[in-house]
Amino acid sequence: MFSFFRKKPAAAQPAPAVPAEGTEAAAIAPPPTAAGAPPAGAAAAPPLADPAPAAVATAQDAEAPPLPAEGGTQAEPSRAGWMQRLRQGLRKTSGGIAQVFTGVRIDEDLYEELETALLLADTGLPATEYLLDDLRRRVKAAKATEPAAVRGLLADAVAALLAPLQQPLVVGRETPTVIMVVGVNGAGKTTSIGKLTAHLARADQRVLLAAADTFRAAAREQLLAWADRNRVEIVSQQGGDPAAVSFDAVTAGRARGCDVVIADTAGRLATQAHLMEELKKIRRTIAKAQPGAPHEVLLVVDGNTGQNALSQVKAFDAALGLSGLIVTKLDGTAKGGVLAAHARWCAQQQRTIPVYFIGVGEGIDDLQTFDAAEFAQALVA
Repeated sequence: MFSFFRKKPAAAQPAPAVPAEGTEAAAIAPPPTAAGAPPAGAAAAPPLADPAPAAVATAQDAEAPPLPAEGGTQAEPSRAGWMQRLRQGLRKTSGGIAQVFTGVRIDEDLYEELETALLLADTGLPATEYLLDDLRRRVKAAKATEPAAVRGLLADAVAALLAPLQQPLVVGRETPTVIMVVGVNGAGKTTSIGKLTAHLARADQRVLLAAADTFRAAAREQLLAWADRNRVEIVSQQGGDPAAVSFDAVTAGRARGCDVVIADTAGRLATQAHLMEELKKIRRTIAKAQPGAPHEVLLVVDGNTGQNALSQVKAFDAALGLSGLIVTKLDGTAKGGVLAAHARWCAQQQRTIPVYFIGVGEGIDDLQTFDAAEFAQALVA
């Protein structure tokens, strides 16, 4: 479920007087104009559609025309079609688990083979042990004797473990809602920002992007392309200080009455302390531009990296305090079990870092909200 809480637009607020920790102001590019829209230099953004209801259940339910996919077509894939691609992406895991339940009896040999299959799926030892214990209880309670029934109970156990991770990304409690997006190079961070912006735009949210990955020219150009596609504003400065760009974006978002400000940041290896310090600086600077911000710190992780994804979660969380994940590239060789490992780690920490979105492709609509039961079925069934 992908929810937004809309408030009545607040009056424009003056930018705070606190200077950024960086350099000069970044350039603020307005969204491209369509025929009949105000000129590019106009202060006001193009008028929004009729106000959205108090909460929009899903991005697909938003009453807005579908945005073009990567190929430029207007066709929007159904959830069923997207689920089929997810199943295909997780076939390495589901295939290995399916073999365990082929023509066997419900005995210790089955549990041992299942343990191996789960570990190979990057579920990790703590989550594997938890799932096997839970499965034994379910089998005993249901008095299951058929392998197919046990497989179904395993899917139920996985869904129950993942359930706390299924939470909506909420915007609108603060104006603007500031989202800081982090991740290692190659995880699909900038692309995920573009797709998230498309979801928000469909729900009539006025979005401003901050191209704070100033060290990689391609990232800036990529985000500019996404801003153009989604018809949103962007703050950009070639070769500038990332913290200064983030500061300028938040102050501009406040002054312009934007609903959401999303800051792209340079890819960071969690093992390089000096690079992580730069992210901490961006976080501090955003807080100077708007007290209490950023309201969301999202980590984008590559679903193909297995247990390394959990290591990234731990490192980025320790440095920044994560509020959610976006898991990408589940259409490749992803094993998928790492989400169970993440869920078990969260439970052991007595906290939750939800998985807001998972991605199965390059198109705009290939980033979808995470559903625990759907994912469990794709992983096991």
